[in-house]
Amino acid sequence: MAYNRDIEARTAPIEISVVVPVFNSEGSLPLLIQQLEEELRRTRREIVLVNDGSADRSWDVIRDLARSNPAIRGINLMRNYGQHNALLAGIRAARGEIIVTMDDDLQHPPAEIPKLLQELSRGYDVVYGTPIRPPHSAMRNVSSFILKLVLSRAMGAETAGRVSAFRAFRASLRRAFESYQSPLVSIDVILTWGTRRFSSVRVEHRPRALGRSQYTFRTLVTHALTVATGFSTLPLRLASLFGFCFTLLGLAILAFVLVSYLLRGGSVPGFAFLACIIAIFSGAQFFALGIIGEYLARMHSRMMERPAYVVAETMSDCPADPTPRSE
Repeated sequence: MAYNRDIEARTAPIEISVVVPVFNSEGSLPLLIQQLEEELRRTRREIVLVNDGSADRSWDVIRDLARSNPAIRGINLMRNYGQHNALLAGIRAARGEIIVTMDDDLQHPPAEIPKLLQELSRGYDVVYGTPIRPPHSAMRNVSSFILKLVLSRAMGAETAGRVSAFRAFRASLRRAFESYQSPLVSIDVILTWGTRRFSSVRVEHRPRALGRSQYTFRTLVTHALTVATGFSTLPLRLASLFGFCFTLLGLAILAFVLVSYLLRGGSVPGFAFLACIIAIFSGAQFFALGIIGEYLARMHSRMMERPAYVVAETMSDCPADPTPRSE
């Protein structure tokens, strides 16, 4: 009978998969796992740690944790592909009915996970954990605002302005992007391919425990550009709008020149005036060409069929699905 109960425990479905992209976090991982285990001890769970080309001993730490804890699975990527690409690898490997994603730096408290799950149980498919107070510097908050503004246009969802890397969603959404292969990845946008039922809850975000954040102003702006030109046609529409506005400006200048000629009997004087007009129109043309170039570069990248990530090694041979513990 004990043997049968053990078989049932091992084959029962996993309730929650926690996916954590890891980058240079050897110091914070043991503490993160300890907090997750304490919070999810009564839940059939798995913790998927995806090493995104860390330069420190993060993968060695993940292997040690996986050997000592059957709830932990490790994925080692060939190189650094980016947070969203690492998340995609972990989400595809997850076996739980609900997937929770969070950072590796202890800024997302595991104690706040029940808030996400409670909101998810109200019929939503994706729930974001939005910080009660912005935990970053003014420059970082400005860049995050720019990214969320772009996401709101690309996602077409009211919750886009409250997106966060701390999120919970139903595993069934993976069917909407299981064949996605582009190296340009935005988890928040591709989740909209499967649902429009988004929500968010206010949660605590703690200061980073160790090290420095890898998300700089430049990184966030680059990701915003990737989202804007990789998942939306808004920049092309803006380029068309700019072209239309400058065409109207040109017609207005032409009318001004003709009226001046007819009323005054001479041409409009001034080299500076002519130089400014040429500069304005040249700038508008280069701006439009730059946007078109961004789209062509992304088309070229997708035509090469580069994978979103490549897995070098996994630590999933340990028995999974640990039996929930009760106090």
